Amino acid sequence: MSDDVLAIDLSGVVAEQPDPVLFATVSGAHLYGFPSRDSDVDLRGVHLLPAAELVGLGEPEETRSRMWDRDGVEMDLVTHDLRKFVRLMLRRNGYVLEQLLSPLVVHTGEAHRELVSLAPGVLTRHHAHHYRGFASTQWRLFEKRGELKPLLYTFRVLLTGVHLMRAGAVQADLRALVDEPGAPSYLPDLMAAKAEREHGAADVDRERVADDVERLHGLLDEAQQLSGLPDAPSVRAALDAFVVRVRLEGAGVGAVG
Repeated sequence: MSDDVLAIDLSGVVAEQPDPVLFATVSGAHLYGFPSRDSDVDLRGVHLLPAAELVGLGEPEETRSRMWDRDGVEMDLVTHDLRKFVRLMLRRNGYVLEQLLSPLVVHTGEAHRELVSLAPGVLTRHHAHHYRGFASTQWRLFEKRGELKPLLYTFRVLLTGVHLMRAGAVQADLRALVDEPGAPSYLPDLMAAKAEREHGAADVDRERVADDVERLHGLLDEAQQLSGLPDAPSVRAALDAFVVRVRLEGAGVGAVG
């Protein structure tokens, strides 16, 4: 990981978790290609609960969240139990796919690599709904606060969605999307401004950016209609078998099937 802030040794964070971590990656602004000097580090991943916690009478802690300061950097860690994470993958959740496929890997292993190999079979044309909704939420936040961060998130999300519909692949880094057909030419300038301050105001022509956001929504609609992606995941059975096998192996039962 090339960013200076990511030069922090994050392996200890994984070791501190109460249950085994199958993978941990960096998400957020570092993944999206426009971190600021004062950006926090968003760690996302999957933990593996003991089988007894899932078959007993108690309510398992399927999602864990923690925020703290480490070496002067604010850390934000969120992990899901494997079963919940895979269920989110099957619900057309682009956010968890971006976490799974993030190139900023803190911790990995065979289970992570296998899950990555199954990810293409989860992609559908209906993932456009996720990106459309996420973009609308960020745009409303920009209209309310006038900050550069939600504006860049709006553009990033829309361009990621368009790219997914066209190319059938997840690309969350805005730096790799600025040359995509339809991307506004001023995005590199906005990214450079964002690098100086996490919550700075957006010095933009609001009418112009509103027109560009509306145009990108149209491109996303068109890309979804023309997409060669299927209507439903093709790997549901494979993911089910994967979750069962990893859980039993983690419980010391051994592989099944």
